[in-house]
Order: sequence, then structure tokens, then C-alpha cells
Amino acid sequence: MPEFTDLLFYGLAALTLGFGFLTVANPFSRNPVTNAMFLVLTIISMAGLFVLLHAFFLAAIQVLVYAGAVMVLFLFVIMLLDLPEENRRQIKTLTLGLGTIAVAAIAGIFIKAISHAAPLAASDRWLDGETKPLGKILFETYLLPFEILSLLLLVAMVGVILLSKKDLK
Repeated sequence: MPEFTDLLFYGLAALTLGFGFLTVANPFSRNPVTNAMFLVLTIISMAGLFVLLHAFFLAAIQVLVYAGAVMVLFLFVIMLLDLPEENRRQIKTLTLGLGTIAVAAIAGIFIKAISHAAPLAASDRWLDGETKPLGKILFETYLLPFEILSLLLLVAMVGVILLSKKDLK
């Protein structure tokens, strides 16, 4: 019989994956603001996963920084470039194919990294919610992935701008 925290984890993980899918491929609306709102819901459900890991600082930062500041920036970009439906760029098969290849490559790298990763030793765990060990691990051990994530956010902002612009003829 699964415990309540296990059920909560599976529920939050399903919500995160579902909202993440709706962020990328929203069948309900072609409005980019709707996709941004689904991204906010994804971020909030991820914060719930951090709370289950007793990483309360990460959960708070997740909501404050990403759901707050970054999403406000994304919404400003979307609203400033607001275009009527007929002027929005149509998805071309070449860009869809290249995007699929890029996602498959990232997924392959992710799966390879997870399969070769060793579990953390009990002394290396930072799940007790303290910020000093988290900062030490983040800026010493995982500095390169941290910088790659910031570059990924920049690419996402550029992607929002390019998806919102009309086709140049």
C-alpha cells in the first residue's frame, strides 16, 4: 500500500508532465499567453515536488523567481509582440523536424547522464533545506549545468520572440 507522500509525488509528477506538455503543445488555444499560464502551473507543481524533498528554499525560489519574475518577463514579451492570429508564424515541417531532433538529442544526453550517475552519499545530501550546502554544491560541483540552464532560459526567451513574430516575406 503506497504512502500518502508517494501518492502526492505521483500526482504532482503527473501534473508537472501534463502541464509541461500543454505548455508546448496546447490543443485548447493558439494564444501564447495560455501557454505561458500552463508554464506557470508547471513551475508551481515542480515547487510542490521540491517541498516533498524538504527543499523548501528551492520551492520558494522556484515560485518567486520563475513563476514570478521570469514569467512576467515572458508575458511582457508576448504582450508587446501581440499579433493577430492570422499574422502569427505558421510552423514549418523543417523547423518541426529540427526541433524534434534537438529534443531527441537532449533526451538522449539526459538519459545517458542519469544512467551513469551515482547516488549521492549520505554526507553529500542537501535535502535538509539549508541554503549553504545547496549554494556550495550549485556553484562548485554543478556550475556548468547551472550556466547551461541560464543559456537555455535565454534560448526560450528568443524562441518566444520568434514564435510571436509574423513571417517576413
